[in-house]
Amino acid sequence: MTTTAPLHGVKVVDLATLFAGPLAAAFLGDFGADVVKVEHPAKPDPSRGHGPAKDGVGLWWKVLGRNKRTVTLNLSQPEGADLLRRLLADADVLVENFRPGTLERWGLGPDELHAVNPRLVIARISGFGQVGPYAPRPGFGTLAEAMSGFAAATGEPDGPPTLPPFGLADSVTALAAAYAVMLALRGRDLTGRGQVVDLAIIEPIMAMLGPQITWYDQLGYVQPRLGNRSNNNAPRNTYRCADGRWVAVSTSAQSIAERVVRLVGRPDLVDEPWFATGSGRAAHADELDEAVGGWVAKRDRDEVVAVFEAAQAAVAPVYDVRDILADPQYAALGTVVTVPDEELGEVRMQNVPFRMSDSPGEIRHAGRRHGQDTDAVFGALGLTADELAALRERGVI
Repeated sequence: MTTTAPLHGVKVVDLATLFAGPLAAAFLGDFGADVVKVEHPAKPDPSRGHGPAKDGVGLWWKVLGRNKRTVTLNLSQPEGADLLRRLLADADVLVENFRPGTLERWGLGPDELHAVNPRLVIARISGFGQVGPYAPRPGFGTLAEAMSGFAAATGEPDGPPTLPPFGLADSVTALAAAYAVMLALRGRDLTGRGQVVDLAIIEPIMAMLGPQITWYDQLGYVQPRLGNRSNNNAPRNTYRCADGRWVAVSTSAQSIAERVVRLVGRPDLVDEPWFATGSGRAAHADELDEAVGGWVAKRDRDEVVAVFEAAQAAVAPVYDVRDILADPQYAALGTVVTVPDEELGEVRMQNVPFRMSDSPGEIRHAGRRHGQDTDAVFGALGLTADELAALRERGVI
């Protein structure tokens, strides 16, 4: 890490578990923040045990725990709570996702922490927020995907509401949290004071779902499930190629829609009155899908992509991870990076999601072992080796 990293010198303490909070802290660490990950001595972050493992090493944690130092601390013990206060005395950001009221019960609520460090930014991530009738409930991304309207609008028209097979709501919340923390740090530059950021996982994903609330407010319109179609334009779908692989076609722009139907041998459709608008084309999606799907079905995927590209029509192959790792565009962007790791040697993972010309982000190492940096971090607070050993014996660290 170099001093040109935009968050160099920013200290982040990550108390969160599973996905949204830890991923938000990882995003900050990607751009130079010193992230200290705090886990319970006997109960590590559950993400260490989620998904596939290699030789007993959880692989999801390697991504989620990147660029973090790891310590163990039992916050429910008074000595553990006191150590956290000492750790936060010079910190800039705290990220936590305990059930609302938990930190307060341990004497670690925002008022107590701001008494120790008035400049501390406290990001509180929970399923339903810090206030309201649902605040005490346990909350996960799956519940947010259901309650936000995402699941209701996802899936085939005659099928059930559909949840994503990955942590979508958590990931969106993580991006929102990292953004909110940066705003709070900028606000601190102006006021000198830290503040509390309250993030409910049910909200950021809803913000990404477009104008559904405005549509209903003004028109009483409820967005239906449309499968891979859109009610804004057509043709817009996934189409199976002759070799069994798939492509996705989008025609958000009128000029692209015209190129597509001409390419597939149906130039007559351009002259139809309904073809002139996206909503008009969406109303005739059956006819357009038949034209495009029939043409695609006779050709292998590589030919389809090549012909569309030559016609400057919008198409993309439907990739799985094997395709991603072989794709030259991702290679040119550096989207996948090889990261050194003490347990696995090297591990590939997604790089930071954008490039900055003067202060790029960097994944310096993958997730470290449970409590690997406990002695170094607390030793820097002045604890001796004997004191650390005694705290470990009592289950504090």
